[in-house]
Amino acid sequence: MSASVSNLDDVVALATSTSNQSAVASAIRALVRKDANHADTVLAAPSGGGQDPLAILNPTQHTIAYLYILPASVHIPAIEAFCKLAQGHALRLAPDAVNRFSSSFTALAYEGNNIREAVGPLRDLLFRYPETLAHLTPLHAIFLRACVKAQYYTFALPVLEAEELFEIVVSSPAQHTPSALQLDALNKLSLIQLMTYGKASSCSLLPTPKYTHPLLLRIFKAGPYSALAKTYPGTTTQSLTNVAEKEQKTWAQDDNTGLVKQVLDRAPRWQVRKLTDTYVTLSLPEIGKAVNIESEAEIRALVISMIEAREIHATLSAEGTVTFHDTPVTFSKEGIDRLLHDAQQHARLVAEFDRELERSRDFLQRAANNTGRDGFGMDDMEMGMPGMGMREGIWDEGDY
Repeated sequence: MSASVSNLDDVVALATSTSNQSAVASAIRALVRKDANHADTVLAAPSGGGQDPLAILNPTQHTIAYLYILPASVHIPAIEAFCKLAQGHALRLAPDAVNRFSSSFTALAYEGNNIREAVGPLRDLLFRYPETLAHLTPLHAIFLRACVKAQYYTFALPVLEAEELFEIVVSSPAQHTPSALQLDALNKLSLIQLMTYGKASSCSLLPTPKYTHPLLLRIFKAGPYSALAKTYPGTTTQSLTNVAEKEQKTWAQDDNTGLVKQVLDRAPRWQVRKLTDTYVTLSLPEIGKAVNIESEAEIRALVISMIEAREIHATLSAEGTVTFHDTPVTFSKEGIDRLLHDAQQHARLVAEFDRELERSRDFLQRAANNTGRDGFGMDDMEMGMPGMGMREGIWDEGDY
C-alpha cells in the first residue's frame, strides 16, 4: 500500500525516511490530484516547526519532494543548487512538476527583468532532466525562449539541432536541379549560422555541407540572403540595416522576418568580438564608436552581457576601460584521460602500419633483387608467389 501525505511535514518525513523516489512521487501526486489548490497551499506553507523545508531536504537525495516544494520559493541559491544537483531519473518521474517549476521560475525571472539569471539554472536542469538532449521536452522550449530573450545564443548551442537538420535538407541528393525546399533550408541555415558563428558556409566562410548541389549554391549567391551574409556583421549597424530594409518583402514572404531581426540584433556582439582580434584595451566610448552605439549605458550593458555569456573574455574597470584576455585553457581529468587514450590508440595504429610497411618493403626489395627475365625470381616462387619464371615446364612457351 502506497504512503499518503496530507501536509508539508508528512511530505518531508516521507522524503527523508525512504530512498524510493517513485513512492514519494506517487504520494505527492495523490495529494495534488485530490485538490490541486489545497496542495499548492500545503506545499507552500512552513513546516510545523517553522523551519524552511528546503533546509531539511537535499536536492540530490530528495529530488522529488524538493521539486514540488521549490515553486513556492524565491530563494535563488536553492533553485540554482537544485538545477545542478537534482537526479535525472527522479525528475523523469514527475514531468508535470518539472514543467510547473520551470514555467514558474521563468515567469518570476521575466517579471523581475532578470531573465539572464534564469538561463544558467535552466540549462543545468535541461542537461539532467531528459535521458538525452535529443529527447525533446517542454523544458527545451522554455530554455530556448529564455536564451533568445536574454540574447544568450551560445548557451543554446548544445541543445539546438536546427542547424544540423537544415544541413541534412541542404545536402540531400538532387538528380538534376535542387528543390525550392532545399533553397529555403539554405536561406534559413545561413541566418542561423550568422547568429551562431558570425558568418555562413554558403558564402564559403564556413565548410559547406557535404554533397551540396553546386547549382544550389549558385542560386543562393545570386539572392538577398547571400548579400546579407557578405555584409555581416558589417562595420556599422546602419550598413546592415540598409540591406535588411531593402529586402523586407523577401524576408516576409519566406517567413524569415523574425530570424533576420535576430541576426541584426546580434550584429553588434560580433562587431565587438572582432575588436578583440586587434585591441587589448578599449574604453566604452571607443567600443561604442566602433559599433555605432552612442549610448555609453547601452554599450556597457552589451559588454557585460557578453562577458556573462562567455562570448568574450574581458574585464571592465570602474572607469569604463575594457581589457580583453585570451581564452583560458582548462583541462579536466576526464579530458586528459580521453586524450591519453586517443594518443595510445593512434600509437598502436601507427605501429601496426609500420609493421605492414616493413613487410611490404622487404617483399619489394627481394622482388627487385631477384627479378628474372620473365618477372619475379625463383625465391618468390618458393614464397608461393605466382611468378612468371619457367619451372618444371609450367608456362613453357612451347605449350603455346
